[in-house]
Amino acid sequence: MKLPARFRPVLFIVLLLVGWQVAIDRHPAQILPGPIAVASGIVDLLRHGILFKYIVASLFRVTWGFSLAALLGIPLGLMLGWFQRGEMAFYPLIQIFRPISPLAWIPIAILWFGVGDSAAIFLIFVGCFFPMLLIAMTAVRNIPSIYINAGRNFGLSSSEFVTRVLYPAVIPQLLVGLRITLGIAWLVVVAAEMISVNSGLGFLIVDARNAGNRYDLVVAGMVIIGIIGLLLDLAMRSLENVKSFHWSSSEE
Repeated sequence: MKLPARFRPVLFIVLLLVGWQVAIDRHPAQILPGPIAVASGIVDLLRHGILFKYIVASLFRVTWGFSLAALLGIPLGLMLGWFQRGEMAFYPLIQIFRPISPLAWIPIAILWFGVGDSAAIFLIFVGCFFPMLLIAMTAVRNIPSIYINAGRNFGLSSSEFVTRVLYPAVIPQLLVGLRITLGIAWLVVVAAEMISVNSGLGFLIVDARNAGNRYDLVVAGMVIIGIIGLLLDLAMRSLENVKSFHWSSSEE
C-alpha cells in the first residue's frame, strides 16, 4: 500500500529517531545524547516550568525586533525603490552596513543597552532591517510598468496610487521576504540570548552546558528551537496562500 504524501515526512522523522537511538545504544562513549534522553530532558524542563517561560521570552524578543525592522525597513525600502535618486544616494551606505553580521554588533548593543531584552531586540532589528530594506526596494523595481501606467491613466492621487497600486503589487514579494527574514530573526535571537540576556532558548543551551554538562538539555533546546522555527515558517507560508495577496501574479 502506498503511503500518502503527507505522512512521508513523519515516517522519515521516525526512522531518523530510531536510527539515532540505535547508534547511541551501540556506542557507550556517547558524544551525543539519544532521543530518549532528550525527551526526558524536555519533560524535566516542563516539570520545572522553565520551558514555556523561555519560549515566551524568545518569541517576545523576536516579535519586537522583527516588527520594528518591518515597520521601518519596508516603508523606507519602498520609498528608496520608487525614488531612484534616493536609492543612488543611500545604496553605498546600505551595502557597507548590510554585510556586517548582527553578532558583530553585540559589544555595541551591550554598551548602548546593557544586558537585557533591549540589547537582544536591537540585534534582531539589525539582522532583519537591511534584508527587509533591500527586498522592499527590489519589489518596487519589479512592479510591471502596466500597473504604474494604468494607475496614472486613471488619475489616482498619490495616496490612492500607494494604497491601490504600489502596496498591492509588492505584497507577494514582501511576504516571501518576510518569511526569509523571520528565519533570520529566529537565528539571531538564539545567538543573542547566549551572550546578552539571562533567559530564552539560547540562554537555556549555554546554561545547560555550564551547569554540569547537561547535554540532554542542550540538544533539547536545539530541538525546540528547530520545531518553533518550522512552525514560524509554516505560519508565514500560510500567508502566501491567501488569494487576496496574489492579484499581481501573472496568471491573474
